Amino acid sequence: MIKTHNRKYFVLTGIIIFIVLILLIFILIIMPGSKSIVLIKKDAFYKILKDGDIICRLGDRFWSQIFKDFSIDDKRFSHIGIIRINNDRITVIHAEGTTKPGKDFVKEELLDDFLKIAVTAGIYRIIDFDGNKISGMAMEYIGVPFDWKFDMSDASELYCTELLYVILRQLMPTFEFNTTYVKELGKDIIPIDSISNSEYFSEIYFVKK
Repeated sequence: MIKTHNRKYFVLTGIIIFIVLILLIFILIIMPGSKSIVLIKKDAFYKILKDGDIICRLGDRFWSQIFKDFSIDDKRFSHIGIIRINNDRITVIHAEGTTKPGKDFVKEELLDDFLKIAVTAGIYRIIDFDGNKISGMAMEYIGVPFDWKFDMSDASELYCTELLYVILRQLMPTFEFNTTYVKELGKDIIPIDSISNSEYFSEIYFVKK
């Protein structure tokens, strides 16, 4: 009798524990977490964009982690592009380096495609300046090879922030970006946070997945 009683006790206890666990799991599922991220709806994201805005992203590729670490303070991004809005068609003009032969050059692609690998995204707008001029000039550089030498003295090849720098220098000859020395490259480059921390730009929007 004692053994039977103990067996019933353990069975009943196990059932109670199981029910409690199910209830806890149910509560965790239906109750929102206090730190959950609410993304702005896609249509709202599109509405805030203006021609000539600068879009930054952190990609999910291995080289994105390398490029983001070139920044000193703000490591949220690894790549930038220039927004172009033409008859409600939103594209991004950017100098992209990839591991695929023949794909390393300044290109124009749909915003949706630019964001496909994005883990974070930010929109920056140059203060008191006509963005149409920036996007218009960016079109002239489509097809220019990606600058794997990261040589700012030669505009025949361009990396992402260098493209924006070359354009802004033509529009504003006294314009300067902060640079940082990258030991692995043996030279100064323009990091992404030279934009996100710049007094010339205001952050319009930031989101992460």
